[in-house]
Amino acid sequence: MGGHHAASGAAAWVAVASTSPYTLGWYPLDPTGILIGGMATAGTALVCDWDHRSSTVAHSLPPLSNVIARGIENASGGHRQGTHSVLGAAFFVLLATLAGQVQVQTQWGLLSVGAGLLCMFMINIAAKALKLFPKSGFISNWIVALAMAGLVTVYAPEQWTWLPTSMLIGVAVHIVGDLITTGGVPLLWPLVVRPPKMLRRMPLLRNVWRANGALSVPLLGRAGSKREWLVLIPVSAYAMVGLSMAGWAIAQHHWARVAAAAGAWIRLWF
Repeated sequence: MGGHHAASGAAAWVAVASTSPYTLGWYPLDPTGILIGGMATAGTALVCDWDHRSSTVAHSLPPLSNVIARGIENASGGHRQGTHSVLGAAFFVLLATLAGQVQVQTQWGLLSVGAGLLCMFMINIAAKALKLFPKSGFISNWIVALAMAGLVTVYAPEQWTWLPTSMLIGVAVHIVGDLITTGGVPLLWPLVVRPPKMLRRMPLLRNVWRANGALSVPLLGRAGSKREWLVLIPVSAYAMVGLSMAGWAIAQHHWARVAAAAGAWIRLWF
């Protein structure tokens, strides 16, 4: 389910980028990087589903998102085809890599324009999947999207490698999430590698490796099953705690600067 994909992406980013307890700390970033990256990864964990013109992603920023969805759907062969493969993951990471390097030097400093534009979609997609927007109308979608684009453009971490890393984590989490449901994914698309006839007669392997080349290890059963909810409740809680801690650290940092400035003015006049 879309909301669970988003929560899984955010949780994976917290685990990889944070150095607080119960994390991996493979790609450590400051609280700003954790918060912005977590929000972006919640969106990149949904980008694979941008291959269906009726999906939540397609309706995140209409009409532009609808046009993009139709293009991706035609190029990838339909839903759960090219975007859910190793080749599709490589394409999305390449896109994020190129976007992360689009920077503009201005009188206000170096602005990450490419990262801002890409995250405008990613963060908004996550908010849409998590039902943070009203079902009707899309003005609020664009307001939030533009605000997030400005935030990322100005305050994004200096190293541009965080964006392709976010994309890689999000897409990988999405593909694994679909792999462990009954739907399965065609990892080797556009190649269709069918199992030998002997394996097709074995019930267990027939369900794992299907005649159309898709792979499925349905540990969670169907999408939206009770097992999926039981697994995703603690995952969502983990993501919320990690992002909240990063947000609190950012607030403390800026509060300290504001308090120090106020104290300086008080001492100056009194």
